[in-house]
Amino acid sequence: MTRSKGRPLLTWAVGASTCVLVLLGAGAPSLPGPAAAQEAASAVQDVTLADVSIPLGDATLRAPRVTVSGTRLSKDDLTALLKVGPGEPWPARLARLDAASIAIPELRVESVGGAAPVVSYRDVLAKDVRAGRVAELTAAGAAIVVDGVGKSGPVTGTGTYGRLRLTDLDLAVLARLYGEPGDGKGALQRIYASLSLDDVAYVDARGTAVKIARIEGRDLAGRQIPATWTGAFQAFTGLDYAHLAPPQRARLMGLSADLAEAVSIGSLEATGLGVQETRPPGTLNLGIARLGLTGSEAHLEEIAFTGVDGSQGRLARLSLNGFSLAPTIAALRKLGTVAGEPSDDDLRRLTPMLGTLALKDLSLDLPAKAAPAGDPLAKPAPGQPGAVPLHIGLRDGAMNFGPPRDGVPVAGRVSLAGLTLPASAVAGVPGLGSLALYGYRDLDLTLVADTAWDEAAKELKLGEVSVSGKDMGTVRLNGMLGGIGPEVFDPDAGVSGFAMLSATAKALDLTIENGGLFERFIAAQAKVLSLKPEELTQEYVAASTFGVPAILGNSAGAKAIGAAMGQFVTKPGTLSLSVRPKNGTGIGVLDFGAAPNPGAVMDRLNVEAKAN
Repeated sequence: MTRSKGRPLLTWAVGASTCVLVLLGAGAPSLPGPAAAQEAASAVQDVTLADVSIPLGDATLRAPRVTVSGTRLSKDDLTALLKVGPGEPWPARLARLDAASIAIPELRVESVGGAAPVVSYRDVLAKDVRAGRVAELTAAGAAIVVDGVGKSGPVTGTGTYGRLRLTDLDLAVLARLYGEPGDGKGALQRIYASLSLDDVAYVDARGTAVKIARIEGRDLAGRQIPATWTGAFQAFTGLDYAHLAPPQRARLMGLSADLAEAVSIGSLEATGLGVQETRPPGTLNLGIARLGLTGSEAHLEEIAFTGVDGSQGRLARLSLNGFSLAPTIAALRKLGTVAGEPSDDDLRRLTPMLGTLALKDLSLDLPAKAAPAGDPLAKPAPGQPGAVPLHIGLRDGAMNFGPPRDGVPVAGRVSLAGLTLPASAVAGVPGLGSLALYGYRDLDLTLVADTAWDEAAKELKLGEVSVSGKDMGTVRLNGMLGGIGPEVFDPDAGVSGFAMLSATAKALDLTIENGGLFERFIAAQAKVLSLKPEELTQEYVAASTFGVPAILGNSAGAKAIGAAMGQFVTKPGTLSLSVRPKNGTGIGVLDFGAAPNPGAVMDRLNVEAKAN
């Protein structure tokens, strides 16, 4: 909720449009009965005020003319009500203001210091002002001018937006939030029921242009905090964050937590977003058809961009579900009590709960680059000798993160389906670099990694780690590691690496399903060795059946592995391997390292292997 000086348009389009309207207010309750109604009607009048000026935090509201229609207050009453200086608190003043409508042909919001903008609203009209609430507030549009000096030098820019409309705007609530302190634990108070804003446009001095066709919001609410909203925003203004004294940094951490808990948005949606920036050697364009935010869910639809280097990309949908700032707020609270410099552990705990990030239909085209040396399938792009473009696609992607512990998610699942890319793009990746030699030009992959950590048991479960390829097959790994304490997740590589020495292998299941890759491997190797595929297959059968057991110590488990591999090579289908330690508790990393030969380890394992 801190006003960003780098993006004054969006901040003032909403914040200034509401907060500045303390000029408008609520009425006293009407008296019952026909006589009272007649008396009230006779007292109703229209009043015009000139040169109204009201300070509000670091801003000043200026209106050359304000017309209050259908009010029972006299001109003297209204002048006293809006008089600058000591007196009744603003919420109490607003409770005495009553009008059928309030019209302001021109309303200027002028800020001081830094690169604060000047916003000029046109034809502001408030209808049915009662009990601290405005039933409907509209403005025909606004112009924004930024001309000041920021931390990095002069900052200039201009912008406009079209019609603004708010409903059920509670001015008394705004006055309390900005001007009256609270304990930060009170009930949320609704500021407005709905907001709509059309045709936002802004251009800065560098020529970067931002456009938004429409913004809609519902049910914005706030909570009073000890420093007041005005005090909190002012505390963040004009700071050199790189050189803050520890006490000042701690105070800002506490204020950040207060503000994060003080704001609630029912929903927010923006459509027709566009950003354009021209810089050598080209122009950056970013477009988003729709952005939505509701509770813990956010989504972007129809994202498209072109980069200055000629790259292009499209994404049908990007969504985030289950997002929560609760861990971040808790960490900010703690940092607000720390007098010294925060540690790396403290900063890591600022990580929020991410929930699930999902992607749909990603298409990415990168500029042509030099063809990989030794790749027989890579061809130069038309008109670009020796260079090939790179196209990457993704049909579906999802990344799920469990609740963080000290900033690290204790469970997670990554799933990428329909990941397409040229085989030449993985030429240097171990295990995948030779795929082009086996006749694969374009890859279609599915990747899954599912892990969960049980802190009490000190176990890390590998629910599934797998790679599948179209016309290739699948490699799937499941397992369980023991001795995994919190030190394993320490950001210090030395600490985490030492902690891994205590890890133990408690279970391992490996499954290989052939989908065509093995036959292509045999054909390619046979050609290199000048053998027939059948002859090379027989050599691999012999090597698997007799050579593998000899290498592994000729134990019963080693022979079972060799026999299963021989069957798989003879008729490639599915190869399954299951390994469990005989002691039931696991074999440690140090045990593997200290073993004189593989057979010494195999003797401590129960092995099942089979091929179908």
